Amino acid sequence: MDDVIASFSYYAELAEGLDAKQKAPVSLPMENFKSYVIKEPIGVVALITPWNYPMLMASWKVAAALAAGCTAVLKPSELASVTCLELADICKEVGLPAGVLNVITGLGTEAGAPLASHPHIDKISFTGSSATGSKIMQAAAQQVKPVSLELGGKSPIIVFDDVDIDKVAEWTILGCFFTNGQICSATSRLLVHENIATKFLNRLVEWAKNIKVSDPLEDGCKLGAIVSEGQYQKVLKFISTAKSEGATILTGGSRPEHLKKGYFVEPTIITDVSTSMQIWREEVFGPVLCAKTFSTEEEAIELANDTHYGLGSAVMSNDPERCERISKAIQAGIVWINCSQPTFIQAPWGGIKRSGFGRELGEWGLDNFLSVKQVTKYISDEQWGWYKRPSKM
Repeated sequence: MDDVIASFSYYAELAEGLDAKQKAPVSLPMENFKSYVIKEPIGVVALITPWNYPMLMASWKVAAALAAGCTAVLKPSELASVTCLELADICKEVGLPAGVLNVITGLGTEAGAPLASHPHIDKISFTGSSATGSKIMQAAAQQVKPVSLELGGKSPIIVFDDVDIDKVAEWTILGCFFTNGQICSATSRLLVHENIATKFLNRLVEWAKNIKVSDPLEDGCKLGAIVSEGQYQKVLKFISTAKSEGATILTGGSRPEHLKKGYFVEPTIITDVSTSMQIWREEVFGPVLCAKTFSTEEEAIELANDTHYGLGSAVMSNDPERCERISKAIQAGIVWINCSQPTFIQAPWGGIKRSGFGRELGEWGLDNFLSVKQVTKYISDEQWGWYKRPSKM
């Protein structure tokens, strides 16, 4: 909720500064012309958000869209709609004019799809799965409608042999098990240097087993339930498939023994993974970390980039030059150095490849909802002179 508040505060400040940036001059090579740029709201925008951070993902989009001057139709996930309906009530209470923010709920096929193809929607901003993002692109393409997509991920975390093992073990655990692994940027593919692999993995197991899995309302809970029965079964299926393909479940892999009901999955670490396995290639969206070793920096980069996705990534090393090299070589929209998952409203957020395109947060998030107009004026008193002046009658 602190981040939700920060989103609205940040974009309120950007909105106040937007007028000062209007009519920004454009330098031209000809003195008889002057040119400037106007930024205008793109229009009516559809904002389609996921269930994993229902209020926060909505605030990223809503705050930026309203700051830009757009009106918006927000469609939250059917699995987590209540907080967005509360947001609508709050907007009404504070005097936001009727019709500026509209919230509709329902299934994607019934509520999301009609928005994507609606002729009066000027832009779609979507966060969710790559499969749904592709369908939204297809619908928008029929009307040549702009979209911005923040989709899935299978993000790597590269651990070199010069690190503080406990310090990096905690970041590795956080990077994959934070919010039960239900996060698009989860660094769920661990690449660990072969020199420390056994020691590091054993320490990871100790950290994983120390995580309190419980009802989220209990004090000290660090890992709660999976969002739904469907997602719970999907996570367990990923784990069983990995096992059948020859991988080793190092720890976890099932329901915690002390929790007899609810969709709980233990923090799970999987080793002996090949690059062709489903667990290495596909997004799980659950507390499942798969691990593979490497021997050289070049091999680590090749393995890190061996994915259709390109959202987040992390590199752990005490060598600053190595970290800089890898941050340039990794194909991802976000690179974390010696950490995983810190997210700041001021910095851009988004991916490449099948993780989508466009950026949220920061000034880039505001630009998502602005259209750029060029205004150029001829200021000379002289005839332009391209055509020969006709003789007077």
